[in-house]
Amino acid sequence: MALTPDDVVTKQFQHVRFKEGFDPDEVDDFLDEIVVEWRKTIAENEELKAKLAAYESGSAPEEAAEEASVPAEEEKPAPAVEAAPAPEATSSTAPSAASAGIIELAQRLHDEHVAEGRAQRDQLIADAQAQAASIISEAETRGREEVARLDRERATLENRISELRQFERDYRSQLRSYIEGKLRDLETTATTSGAQPVSAIGL
Repeated sequence: MALTPDDVVTKQFQHVRFKEGFDPDEVDDFLDEIVVEWRKTIAENEELKAKLAAYESGSAPEEAAEEASVPAEEEKPAPAVEAAPAPEATSSTAPSAASAGIIELAQRLHDEHVAEGRAQRDQLIADAQAQAASIISEAETRGREEVARLDRERATLENRISELRQFERDYRSQLRSYIEGKLRDLETTATTSGAQPVSAIGL
């Protein structure tokens, strides 16, 4: 199939699981296609250049005249064919140029993959740092809220303890006053009736 620059630009590689990047086999196959098409293009370009040079030098019109005057010699190679080795002579540079292009493309793909990997690494680090900061902030907020809640509960309990202590003191005081009042009433009753006072019997 004919490969165009648009094919190179729009080529989509399939992502693989459990590792970053594209499928190496798929990338290698696509690069092999590029090599084949580029070599064809370079050979055709060199051949066209050779034919153009032969035409500009005037050898092409002479070939046409010879073919018109000698029809029986159509099967013989025309002199222009002798100029065909020009592409062969220049085609020695084609592999090196194609290799350089392939190396440049491979280097560019490598750089893109490395840059993508670094970007993903930086993004993961940034996300992890943001998540850690969020967790720490949330934990600190919860800690402050819990401390404040415990402080409120402690203050409530302390107030309740103070109230209970005050109630105990008041109750003891009232109970003592009540008992003392009853004892006085008993003493008064005993005195008026002629009985022995309660205080005299050691109560």
